[in-house]
Amino acid sequence: MADWLHELPVIWMAVVLFAGTYAMAAAIYGVVIGLAAGERARAFKAISPGMLPPLGIIFGLFVIFVAAQVWGDNDRANAAVTREASALRAVVLLAAGFPGDQERALRGLVYRHIDEAVTHEWPAMGRHQATLTMAPPTLVEALRVALALKPASEGQITAQRELVASLETALEARRQRIIISQAGVNWVKWTGLLVQAACTLIAVAMVHSDNRYSTAIALWLFATGIAICLLLIAAHNRPFTGEISVRPDALRQVMPLEPAAR
Repeated sequence: MADWLHELPVIWMAVVLFAGTYAMAAAIYGVVIGLAAGERARAFKAISPGMLPPLGIIFGLFVIFVAAQVWGDNDRANAAVTREASALRAVVLLAAGFPGDQERALRGLVYRHIDEAVTHEWPAMGRHQATLTMAPPTLVEALRVALALKPASEGQITAQRELVASLETALEARRQRIIISQAGVNWVKWTGLLVQAACTLIAVAMVHSDNRYSTAIALWLFATGIAICLLLIAAHNRPFTGEISVRPDALRQVMPLEPAAR
């Protein structure tokens, strides 16, 4: 589905999807009613109403199939961001075990990483442009600083080991969120969903073709259900795009208050 649609506020996305679905239903209504004359009318009425439940069930299974991927991507995106924030918070806390320049250096690097993630990586992820071609320089530098520490006590030895583990966790979580930012429902699934919706609308129109008012009401009801399903999927389709998306709030909460070490 088009990038511009995913970037719309939910209310305008709803307007576009409902308008498009109703337009499709109106076109089907016009074609079926226009053809429902003479022999074709008898052929349309010969179609069993018993076809409608199976068609509706198949459409529902399509929606479940697509929605399962969408909800899973959003859950994994939230988990990755939370995991990265937790790991960075641990780095900030463990850095206090090495007072002086080393602590300031680590806090400053965490600050810069979060600032880079919020101001540059998040917009790039929203546009599907974030990649793993380059490792984050601030986290790599923080890992180098942590490995270069010279612990003077058992406590600092433990703190250094946990620092390195936390930085590795943050790197892995960042990798996961960038990979997830590329996720989305592909065109094959969208096409299958829309074609099945159109087939069901056509069947509804044919079954009720002897009564224009009942045809219009039945099409409006089913088209409304289709539009709601499309809106729910489209609004959550890309985890880092649009009004309903994963935000970097957890990372902002971790950002040290003093950026003096930048």
